Order: sequence, then structure tokens, then C-alpha cells
Amino acid sequence: MTDFSTLAEFRAHLADMPKPDPAAIAGARARDAVLTKPPGALGRLEEVALWLAGWQVTATPHADRPQIAIFAGNHGVAALGVSAFPAEVTAQMVANFVAGGAAINQFARTFGARLTVHPIDLDRPTGDFTQGPAMSEGDCVAALRVGWDAVSADADVFVAGEMGIANTTVAAALACALCGGAPEDWVGRGTGVDDAGLRRKADVVRDGVARHRALLDDPLAVLAALGGREIAAMTGAIARARMLRIPVVLDGFIACAAATVLARLHPGALDHCIAGHVSAEHAHARLLGHLGMDPLLSLGLRLGEGSGAALALGVVKAAAACHSGMATFAEAGVSDG
Repeated sequence: MTDFSTLAEFRAHLADMPKPDPAAIAGARARDAVLTKPPGALGRLEEVALWLAGWQVTATPHADRPQIAIFAGNHGVAALGVSAFPAEVTAQMVANFVAGGAAINQFARTFGARLTVHPIDLDRPTGDFTQGPAMSEGDCVAALRVGWDAVSADADVFVAGEMGIANTTVAAALACALCGGAPEDWVGRGTGVDDAGLRRKADVVRDGVARHRALLDDPLAVLAALGGREIAAMTGAIARARMLRIPVVLDGFIACAAATVLARLHPGALDHCIAGHVSAEHAHARLLGHLGMDPLLSLGLRLGEGSGAALALGVVKAAAACHSGMATFAEAGVSDG
């Protein structure tokens, strides 16, 4: 099945997800054992190389064709004063991405990644989820499809990024609904709100989760009720990458909230994902803990756009290059002791 028009059909896609290839992992592990270095000398790079090998089904993995897809959406809760910036900044930043002027454009060029930009109905914000559902099922499915269709089948590593004023509030609501805890556990300063703005964010999350409490056992229903179009698109893209066996480097709090929907649907749904970084956003480390992920980088970033994951592509590319390009002891004529 390659199409879906309902949340139930999307859920059915995830019932038979591919798994990492054990023979490829064994072959990569055997190769690692004879490379010209002491065992374990490259630390976590060795783990990353084995992870790539299992999903790419090869003992010599690569990261030569990374793709970064940025999804953009607008949110009804932005009108509640939860962001330091007005909603029109979303469209302005999309134009900046297209023109090549944003941070993510520079990172994409630096690491040789193809960058695609996907604005989703920016003139039609989602509903205020404190008053009703953010999206209808049809809108949620359409956004999932945007992400699903955005993944290039020839990519060998994938990053999902986002832009959407007020989407840290939306991500906090999703995290609170899917992982539990108090709203204060999940809200942060995002683009730089003051103390009053932080309290407003917590109140908005509290009201939204309470209004949709009857849906909390169904992660896809939670996504429709509390999510945003760009977040649903990231969920769809991460799922599609899994079906295509493309390893995913996760970005910050918002991307991880999108991924958490899949994690709550199926144990192991994020086995093809690695955390690119831990951001300065208040709850990102907490959410990574819920996902059982150890980030590659910690640089104090809080930009979004896929920026932290894009920087982590450098680590992933280095892991693949060392594992697949280094000489073995026999090839180099070096004694292995």
C-alpha cells in the first residue's frame, strides 16, 4: 500500500515496518574490527556506522545524499500571545529559506544536503486547540501526506525541519498529552517569551490537553487535535523514511514531538532515528529521555529549521566515511598486534 486517505489507513502503513538488517550489521561489525585503529577508538562514531549499515543494508554505509525537508505551518494559538513574534514571520522565513538566506541554507551547503521547502496552507492557520480541534481528520491526513511525499527515495539520510510561529507551544501540548506530566514540564521560552508569556503558554497547554483528554489514548487523534500542519508533515516524513529504509537524524523539541506520535503508536517505530542534538529549549532533554535517545551534539541551539540535525550530519558523514573508507590492517600492511 502506497497511499492513504484516512488516519486509519496511515496507521495501517505502520503495521509492517522494515527492520534493520542483521547481516549488514554483522558485516559492518566485522569490518570495524579490522580497520586501522584500536577497537572502540572512534567511540560513538562506530555505533553510528553500524546504525547506518543496518538500515542501508550494506557493510559499507554512506551519507553522500542527505536530504533536509523544511515544513511550515501557522497556528491558531498564536493569537493567544504565546510567541515573541507575529504569525506573519512564518511566511517571511519561508521566503528566506527559498532565497537561501537562512541558517539552514548555510548548513545544507556545508554538508552537501539537498534542501526542500514545503509551506502548508499558511493562509489557513490551524484552529485554536483550546476551543476545538486544531485540525480535522482530513486536514491532518493532508499534512501527513505532504511529509510522506516530500521524502526523496534516493536520499541516504533524512532530516525534517520546521518553521511555524507558536509551534513550541503546540509541541509542548503534544508532549504533555503523549508523555504525561504538567504543562510547566513541557513549555519553554521558544523564540524568547518573557515570564508572562511562559505562564500563558502553560495555561494554553493545560486548557488544550484538558479539552481533548478523551483522545489521549490515540496518538493520531492527539496529533489532529493538538498538532500543527508542519508537525504532522514531519510525522509523515519520518514514517515514510522508515518505509524507505532511510536513516533519520532528528532535530529539536518540535521535530521530536512529531516523532513521539510514531513512538506512541508502535514500539520501535523510531529505530531508524538518531537524535542529532539536544537544544536549549526547556523540555527537549526531557522528551529525548522519554524516547530513550542520546543526542550526538549539545550546542545550546534553539533555532529550529532542522539546524541542529543538519549540523549533526557532519558527524554522521564522518562516521560513514571512516567506516567505509579507512583501510584494514591487511590493506595498509599494518600489524594488528
